[in-house]
Amino acid sequence: MDNRKPFIAGNWKMFKTGSEAIKTAEELVKLVADVTDTEVMIAPPFTALSAVSDVVKETNVSLGAQNFFWENEGAYTGEISSAMLLSAGCKYVIIGHSERRQFFGETDETVNKKIKTAISSKLLPIFCIGESEKERISKDTFSILDKQVSKGLKGLFSDELQHLVIAYEPVWAIGTGKTATREQAQEVHLFLRSLIEKKFGNLLAKSLRILYGGSVKPDNIAELMAMPDVDGALVGGASLNAETFGKIVHF
Repeated sequence: MDNRKPFIAGNWKMFKTGSEAIKTAEELVKLVADVTDTEVMIAPPFTALSAVSDVVKETNVSLGAQNFFWENEGAYTGEISSAMLLSAGCKYVIIGHSERRQFFGETDETVNKKIKTAISSKLLPIFCIGESEKERISKDTFSILDKQVSKGLKGLFSDELQHLVIAYEPVWAIGTGKTATREQAQEVHLFLRSLIEKKFGNLLAKSLRILYGGSVKPDNIAELMAMPDVDGALVGGASLNAETFGKIVHF
């Protein structure tokens, strides 16, 4: 794995009120307190960030947000800025999740603006990419991913991407119960690593962590993590239960 520290991230999506989020975070912190060789992150909804930040402070669990807007401030009703996320205790931000692309008009261009803003504000971006079922069936997976990476990272240089994390999430595997086989995941992760090498050089390609996302569960995490180019997971539904997510972290 070339010294890439495994990274298990939980995306809570639109689940949990403030008090529910606190309870889950408290349970999780206890369950993963012994973990030193894997990085752990949770991304609660905006309304729970500050409260969960207090729970995970000085623990081995990092805080992330699920989205943000690329402008620093202004008349953007309903949006959240990088400064707001940082002041709420966030270290990471998820950018370009397929649900953002599918339901909220996120494009490769807006993803690019957000990645640039995250980097300049010292928020660590988790850059999500992935193909739909139709695209996989028509064998367009690699061309779609190439386009998403090229446009998403346009105008950025390798030294700016030292802390970038890529999350490969095949859209057909999110919330469907279908998971890419470990061979499918490895094939795509290897392709992504060679793509990064072509565009940004060997050094970044070797150190960049690429996560797999899409119906990750305690019973499939170990075989995914056994693949040489799978550096972790972005976990959806299975991260909502502290015990289940704890098992994934302890893969």
